[in-house]
Amino acid sequence: MAKVRSHFVCQSCGASHTQWLGQCSQCKQWNTLVDEVLDRVEEKRGSPASVKSRQPKPIAIDEIPAQDGPRTPLSDHELSRVLGGGIVPGSITLIGGEPGIGKSTLLLQTALRNPHLRVLYVSGEESEHQVKMRAERLNQEYGAASTSANCYVLTETNTQSIFKHIEALKPGLVVIDSIQTLHTAALDASPGSVGQVRECAAELMRFAKATGTPMVLIGHITKDGFIAGPKVLEHMVDCVLQFEGDRDHAYRLLRPLKNRFGSTNELGIYEMRGTGLAPVDDPSQVLLGNRTERPSGVVVAATLEGQRPLLIEVQALVSSAVYGTPQRSSTGFDLRRLNMLLAVLEKRCGFRLGAKDVFLNLAGGFRVEEPAIDLAVVCAVLSSNADIAVPMDCCFAGEVGLTGEVRPVTRADQRVAEAAKLGFVRIFVAQGTKGMAPVKGIEVIHVARVEQVLAHLFG
Repeated sequence: MAKVRSHFVCQSCGASHTQWLGQCSQCKQWNTLVDEVLDRVEEKRGSPASVKSRQPKPIAIDEIPAQDGPRTPLSDHELSRVLGGGIVPGSITLIGGEPGIGKSTLLLQTALRNPHLRVLYVSGEESEHQVKMRAERLNQEYGAASTSANCYVLTETNTQSIFKHIEALKPGLVVIDSIQTLHTAALDASPGSVGQVRECAAELMRFAKATGTPMVLIGHITKDGFIAGPKVLEHMVDCVLQFEGDRDHAYRLLRPLKNRFGSTNELGIYEMRGTGLAPVDDPSQVLLGNRTERPSGVVVAATLEGQRPLLIEVQALVSSAVYGTPQRSSTGFDLRRLNMLLAVLEKRCGFRLGAKDVFLNLAGGFRVEEPAIDLAVVCAVLSSNADIAVPMDCCFAGEVGLTGEVRPVTRADQRVAEAAKLGFVRIFVAQGTKGMAPVKGIEVIHVARVEQVLAHLFG
């Protein structure tokens, strides 16, 4: 009989120790070591016969046959674009996000609304009746039960049993909800522990690569916003998607953090409704709203989210500091960069903002890290400070340097075209921006410094 080994695994980083310690020697976290019984007997893994019989051997790269089937298209064009054009056979995708953000809703409606694709929805958190109730709510908008004919539900958490059902059903897509609820007989540890998550993900990866079955895993996150479990989980999968959004807003953002088969510069935008998540085809029109007049401190910035140009409303409020220390608050924009831009206005442009409170907000709950909205932030702050409204037909795209100069941004032609499509008459860009073709109906104003922009706007 094989000897059962016991070791202590850090629940934060996954490091293994031979004895218990108060502090992990790798990540320096306290009280994170948990005793796990590990038995590496090969018979306990219970891998399917199709996986066990496959013996890999070295092969020349020129002799490797091409992939049999192309990507599987999806009816959800937002999810399909974020994945790179569809689902790749044999790939594993991991979706993480806050509780209640819509991860299970997104994947269940994907399983229901692709009748050409046989989907096995493995639920370790809900019963069949609970999944059925959610499916009926999601199908109310479409009013057709035929969309769920090829969707099968399995409430199971044992990986060996899941593999047997997959081999019998032969689905085109497997959804696991969630990876933290699975357990394997190879480990005598509780589900959700570092060892169980790592071993279950390894078994799913071996099965997916051997059989060519694509899988989508739902992952829980910690209170710090990271996917629960070992970091190796994100390295093992082919694609990592982050589903985020503000619960006070109806919009959800799907960002790829890792994608072996496509670009990580894409963005999917959804609107949460009573019947599920609806893709937003024209987010710029939704974010700008239907304003008849624009108050002071409100400016439109032309930014990029992946390959998609967006126009976002930047709102600023500058007021006299009531207390001794002025407040600096930013929502959706880096606070350190806001402080830098305020220092540029103070030092280079002569505006005295050191004794005033400055609040900045990006409408719609969006979070933008691109420096191309620097010019819009500066104009919004100065507009609120002087209480003079910026004309509604103007938008901005430019990075502001420490000397007060306006620097060019990438793909300016797409920003200009998006602004012209939404009816803007003028757009301010940096002097020396290359690749600019004239666009009908919009005037492109080239500026070199912040002072030139202020002279155009406020005289």
